[in-house]
Amino acid sequence: MENLKITQEWDKVFEKRENVKHKKVTFKNHFGITLVADMYAPKNYSGKLAAVIVSGPFGAVKEQASGLYAEEMASRGFMSLAFDPSFTGESGGEPRYMNSPDINVEDYQAAIDYASNLDFVDPEKIGIIGICGWGGMALQTACIDTRIKATVSSTMYDMSRIAGNGYFDEGDNEEARYEARVNINKQRTEDFKNGSYKLGGGCLDLPVPVDAPFFVKDYSEYYKGRAYHKRSLNSNGGWNITANTSLMNTRLLHYSNEIRSAVLIIHGEKAHSCYMSKDAYKNMIDNSKYKDNKELLIIPNAVHTDLYDNKEVIPFDKIEIFFKENFK
Repeated sequence: MENLKITQEWDKVFEKRENVKHKKVTFKNHFGITLVADMYAPKNYSGKLAAVIVSGPFGAVKEQASGLYAEEMASRGFMSLAFDPSFTGESGGEPRYMNSPDINVEDYQAAIDYASNLDFVDPEKIGIIGICGWGGMALQTACIDTRIKATVSSTMYDMSRIAGNGYFDEGDNEEARYEARVNINKQRTEDFKNGSYKLGGGCLDLPVPVDAPFFVKDYSEYYKGRAYHKRSLNSNGGWNITANTSLMNTRLLHYSNEIRSAVLIIHGEKAHSCYMSKDAYKNMIDNSKYKDNKELLIIPNAVHTDLYDNKEVIPFDKIEIFFKENFK
């Protein structure tokens, strides 16, 4: 039995809205892992609600960006779930701080299972949002789950591309990948001997060294500064060093040009990661019969974490319209 510690008091990094109801819920995925989610819904509604399921960023918790998105969508008339992925936050799964693209896609699907069976939700009106590394996981889920009517990825990372090629594809060669494999497998041997998993470290403490790349500073100002949370991997010790094993051996989005449902890919013009959304969109529409309901939206002058929590930058009006149009 999983011994989950679920916090009932409000401990989000964003303010609680008076027009939105909130409660904690749990459900199991097909791997038997119990997921913990925050459910948000408008206080006043009639009929059945459309549902939006949110997760991300990669290494964050639902008390950070995904919860902000979910609460905002609830204020606009949706039932929304922001969940902690397996092995992280308040959700179950051992050992802690691991990840797997297969399990993470299943996490989204388990949330859809749960939402589809709520008596106040219309199961024909379900969408998903993925932020940062969960943008890639959301697109991957859209490749396989036909219950999804619309998908939004925001400031997307393709985590399998990062694991295999490094940032900006600078390690996209056999020698770099071999060296990474040697190091991760040495660590596996050490972890087994020690009976514990060594953490890779979260974001740099503030103030970040002046010679650090801007995106490193950008992350630290979010995770170690304005959005610090005690359960967030990125705010603290980070993932296990060996957690990327499955991502190194996987390529996401192979069938993305077969996604028939609507997709909106959003990214900041100045984000270091913008190339991943541009490439994901191009690959999704190349040789596809389903281009008409796909869109790439580039936000002028926005950096990566602007789309985590800057409500003046995140295009919530556009996201609301996108879902409502594709839920008809």
